[in-house]
Amino acid sequence: MSDEEIAIYDEIEIEDMTFDETLQLYHYPCPCGDRFQIALSDLIDQEDIAVCPSCSLMIRVIFDLEDLPKPPPTSDSSSQVPVAA
Repeated sequence: MSDEEIAIYDEIEIEDMTFDETLQLYHYPCPCGDRFQIALSDLIDQEDIAVCPSCSLMIRVIFDLEDLPKPPPTSDSSSQVPVAA
């Protein structure tokens, strides 16, 4: 989707957003009462549009790629907990 096709509500510095380490999401309050959210993996992929799941508003996240937290290591099948039969 190009910038001409989407309406951006605001531009927000990533420092003004809250990072949820458990979910690996950044979020920011939306005027509708919910929160804009964007995944760390999306930011690493240089996606910069955070969306609100409750309304149609979107914000552009202003950030430097090198300032993002490092994602948690991906687990391979040998480190997974076995499922009880």
